[in-house]
Amino acid sequence: MEFSKDDLSEAKRQINSILHKLRETIKTFEAKDNQEKYKSQITLAKRRVKAFEIANCLIESELRRKN
Repeated sequence: MEFSKDDLSEAKRQINSILHKLRETIKTFEAKDNQEKYKSQITLAKRRVKAFEIANCLIESELRRKN
């Protein structure tokens, strides 16, 4: 499937926004007193961060390829 440079750039912008929010969510959960209570949410958020970082990396590679 082919995507335009504009589509890729917008996807990257959206992913960066989501990454920022996820990282803030992780900080919030980790700052709570009973951190163990939020362990599954923290794990899920960290896994999502990793997935979005991979997606971002692939988008950057595709953008470089198109230049």
